[in-house]
Amino acid sequence: DTAMYAMGGLLKHAPALLAITNPTTNSYKRLVPDFEAPVNLAYSQRNRSACCRIPMYSPSPKAKRIEFRVPDPSCNPYLAAAAVVAAGMDGITRKLDPGVARNENLYALSPQEIKAQGIGLLPQNLGEALDALEADPLFAKALGQEVITEFLKVKRMEWVEYSRHVSDWELQRYVEFY
Repeated sequence: DTAMYAMGGLLKHAPALLAITNPTTNSYKRLVPDFEAPVNLAYSQRNRSACCRIPMYSPSPKAKRIEFRVPDPSCNPYLAAAAVVAAGMDGITRKLDPGVARNENLYALSPQEIKAQGIGLLPQNLGEALDALEADPLFAKALGQEVITEFLKVKRMEWVEYSRHVSDWELQRYVEFY
């Protein structure tokens, strides 16, 4: 039960958590369907299309664990670990239910099926994750308001700069094409 509540906390806070575990604009380029990385707010006992997974390699209860499959290697591992623990502890404290396991391949479901089943989506870019972090009071309480305020300030500057940058792809697609 304790591990399930921890997973409930991870799922509840995942949109905000992504700002910390996936802190760059490039982090979201791998969080797309069919790319071996999760995009859905769900857990599974078998497949990799959910953001939380309980690997079933061994029948031993001591081998059971939860994988939070979203973090990007560009994150600060200390900040990310603290944020993941805070989300899990909030789930345990509040006894947050993670819902039912989604053992089907979530990538095989249509967007309409995902919505009909009440499966949420992870933020699709850094801007969405930053909005979620700003709206979730857990991390300011757990990591310190000053840490979150400064993190948001720096990352919002990065997001604005990225959003205004015209890439080579855009130039080729919209300017040189004509």
